[in-house]
Amino acid sequence: MEPHECLTHTEKWVKDVIMKYNICPFARREVERASIRYVAIEETKVAKVLNALIQECQYLDNHPQTETTLFILPRGFEGFYPYLDIVDYANDELIEQGYEGIYQLASFHPDYCFEGEPQDSPANFTNRSPYPCLHIIREASMEIALASYTDPESIPERNIAFAERKGSDFFVALLQNCTK
Repeated sequence: MEPHECLTHTEKWVKDVIMKYNICPFARREVERASIRYVAIEETKVAKVLNALIQECQYLDNHPQTETTLFILPRGFEGFYPYLDIVDYANDELIEQGYEGIYQLASFHPDYCFEGEPQDSPANFTNRSPYPCLHIIREASMEIALASYTDPESIPERNIAFAERKGSDFFVALLQNCTK
């Protein structure tokens, strides 16, 4: 796979799954504004991935017109548990580098599984993506978006209910279509 392919596949996932089915009610605005940055990190060593993550935060610091970054890890974190380790390290690194309260991470993975959910539960598809991915979110922007959204606490429950209505096969097909 060429590095640019995972960028194309991830952008297709954002448009054809996340935005189309309103998994994230804030995605449409950013897609339409073209303010989402897609970055593929080819590194597989944890220290190098964390360095690249901080470099991406610095990029966002210097480019306020870029609202958010999808930090894609196409190699080295295919397993869900090693991926969860990098998520923990990444959150620690944000704190250590002074980015706590400035950026937060959302996590997506092809095998995402919520704690206590069976692997084949449709609910897991609300956080499944074509590739392991860290979503770097500006906290100030998220606060503004949430303040203007009625009942933001209902978003996860609404998404889980939608996923359960549609079923796993529906989402498997959607994700497969994103990588064609």
